[in-house]
Amino acid sequence: MGVIFKSSGALLALAVLAGPAAGSLAAQQQDPNDGDVMATVVGTLPSPDQMTKGPKVEGIISARRDGRMDVTTADGSATTIAIADYTKIKSSGGFLGLDRDKLAADALLNGLPVSVDTLQWDGGLVASQVDLKSKDLRTASMIHTGTNQRFAEQTAATEALRSRVGDIDQYNVKGTTNVNFDTGKAVLTEQAKADLCSAASQAEGMDNALLLVVGYTDSTGSQELNQVLSEKRASRVVNHLQQACGWKPYRMLTPTGMAEADPAADNSTPEGKAQNRRVAVNILVSKGLDGM
Repeated sequence: MGVIFKSSGALLALAVLAGPAAGSLAAQQQDPNDGDVMATVVGTLPSPDQMTKGPKVEGIISARRDGRMDVTTADGSATTIAIADYTKIKSSGGFLGLDRDKLAADALLNGLPVSVDTLQWDGGLVASQVDLKSKDLRTASMIHTGTNQRFAEQTAATEALRSRVGDIDQYNVKGTTNVNFDTGKAVLTEQAKADLCSAASQAEGMDNALLLVVGYTDSTGSQELNQVLSEKRASRVVNHLQQACGWKPYRMLTPTGMAEADPAADNSTPEGKAQNRRVAVNILVSKGLDGM
């Protein structure tokens, strides 16, 4: 029995790693008319000799779930490809340039650049071979492992921060400066650097002022990668404030990343996403000290 559903193509799902699809199908393609994604789920994949050669898909794995992977290409479009028990996963560039062609499906981590040879049938695309580079796999593995180790801790810290900032009774907000970033980047522009030092100068003129730095991303990519990216952006801003703008570390509240939470604009438009790729620098003064 088949089930057809639609979901927004503008949002990438929270990645959940899964093993190979032993005979199960997950095929998903983008509808060029409305940008949504159509997915068909049926019971069993046909054998390779019952399928035709499909397109080659090159990009970055942006989600993994239920024996599937979403591969986002350079133009931002996402294609979902089924992983079968006969899918060959091959890495190159290892020790002495040797290749490995017996990697398990759990090696296909979020954020990993891949080149996928596909087979095609009326249910969608199935990976016949996935090529990746060993150095990219090492990097993705380190990010994944580090994120897993602190994920529960970071979630609790994020909720505590959300509560603290949301319950603004503790502080008066004297000003907020937002600096923006390119997709997937944590590089400050010259204008952003100037704006940060201007914010620090504004805060310096206030008695008892503290800075709270919070990093954000747009909805592109997985939750894991966005968490790391938002933290990296916040850290880059803190470093610039302290090293270039002269802001004292003891006047800085603990910075954090909020990934794609609390968007400033609609993530369904390029303009909205550009506003959401930001770090907010908030000038805070404790209400107990304000005016003293």
